[in-house]
Amino acid sequence: MDEELVETDVPSVGEKLRAAREERGLSLEDIAAQTRIPRRHLENIEAADWDNLPAPTYTLGFARSYASSVGLDRAEIADQLRAEMGGQRTATTSEVFEPADPARTMPKSLVLGAIVAVILLVILMSWLSRRSLETPDEGITNAPAAATAPAARQPAAPPPTAAAQGPVVLTATDAVWLAVKDSGHVLKQGIMQAGETYQVPATATAPVLTTAKSEALRINVGTAVAPPIGPAATKVTVSLLPADLMKTGQTTAPAAAPTSSAPPAAVAPHPRAAPQRPRATAPAPAAAAPPPTETQPAPTTNGAG
Repeated sequence: MDEELVETDVPSVGEKLRAAREERGLSLEDIAAQTRIPRRHLENIEAADWDNLPAPTYTLGFARSYASSVGLDRAEIADQLRAEMGGQRTATTSEVFEPADPARTMPKSLVLGAIVAVILLVILMSWLSRRSLETPDEGITNAPAAATAPAARQPAAPPPTAAAQGPVVLTATDAVWLAVKDSGHVLKQGIMQAGETYQVPATATAPVLTTAKSEALRINVGTAVAPPIGPAATKVTVSLLPADLMKTGQTTAPAAAPTSSAPPAAVAPHPRAAPQRPRATAPAPAAAAPPPTETQPAPTTNGAG
């Protein structure tokens, strides 16, 4: 009876391992990280739950590694565990050893690095997208400067086609009311004072000028001065496209011709009607008809004789 009591007082392998671990202030997670043994197997060894452990060979290996990590004798723990398992577990099934769970977890530094890399990538893509959207606008704004450069290099009188390449600028030589529209959209409307200028936007597709005092405006197309756009004190509506402005002088001249030629056309019938009136009085010589009536008495006198 005394021997049996002594034997029952001997702590089991699981109790020894737990006591040694607690003395060192270690947790099951610490042991699992050191030995690369899943925590559930360590818990089953401490609880002597042999049915939930793999084959005895793996269980003995786990116990040896556990004993080494807490400073116990590997061989002693293995022998005692073999004795405990021999009386409680006769047949076992082979199971596959699984690597420790802590080894499968991703380090926090790697996770933080991946998050920072994703943020930097998003910022870079946003910057490149914004830059690609701004690049076409820069090309468009620089286009007029490139177009006017050839005109500045040629101080000599450029041909009409070359002079019509610059921006269109309206300069008031006197107070004048005007309206500039582009496809029905009002670009400028009101009174311009003498010396005031207005440049038609380069983006206008079909700009049109309406004014009743065209003589108070000077229109420049690049470095050239456009011809007059219409007669003085007359309401006109003309295109402000450079090509149309340079041809304005040719289109307005024929328009004035019918007004100057109208008076001669009205006077022309009068000279032609005047000569016809004397011809209507030509029958006046018919008054000489009486002589034949005077010759009729002659035969009567001759009969009397």
